[in-house]
Amino acid sequence: MEFINFLIDLLTNTKETLMWLFAEYGTLIYAILFLIIFVETGLVVMPFLPGDSLLFTAGMLCAAEGGLNIWLLIPLLILAAVLGDNTNYFVGRFFHEKVLSWKFRGKQLVKQEWLDQTHKFFEKNGTKTIIIARFVPIVRTITPFVSGVGRMNYKIFLPYDILGGVLWVGGVTTIGFLLGQIPFVEKHLEKFIIGIVILSVMPIVFETLKARSAKKNAAK
Repeated sequence: MEFINFLIDLLTNTKETLMWLFAEYGTLIYAILFLIIFVETGLVVMPFLPGDSLLFTAGMLCAAEGGLNIWLLIPLLILAAVLGDNTNYFVGRFFHEKVLSWKFRGKQLVKQEWLDQTHKFFEKNGTKTIIIARFVPIVRTITPFVSGVGRMNYKIFLPYDILGGVLWVGGVTTIGFLLGQIPFVEKHLEKFIIGIVILSVMPIVFETLKARSAKKNAAK
């Protein structure tokens, strides 16, 4: 129960939660952030963990006096994101489509619609999807898994995955670091985080609306 409350706090009060972790555990916060990013990208059943908002807020904490070290944080979280994706890839490759039968309390852990949605993303954008997916919640977690399930050539997957990890972690964290030095942003952090989440899910919303529109037109 405490873990669930922690996740809720992390999702709804990201800055306060990270500041509490820093005050409570000191430099161990680097390991905690590493673990969160690794789990979000590495476990196909954990797509709801904060990614973009966590990186943005961590970047802000790097800008604060006595805060985190951005030169340590960014490489560390890039490593977490790449290792997470590769774990997810090989899980998908090993278990293939058997994971669709995994259930918890009668409910599927991996939904077919998640796989279908990511497959469509692949068909439209090809290998660059691996990079684009880094910036889209849920798709970010499902993409490496689907790459493994589809037995995508690892030599093609790996370089795109590393590039995507560098752009995602480096970009979002740096933006948080730069904007974190602006008092207006810090004062209205919740609104900025909501904005980041909205921008992140827009590709999914757009593709969903487009698919529904296509179905309606086909039915006429």
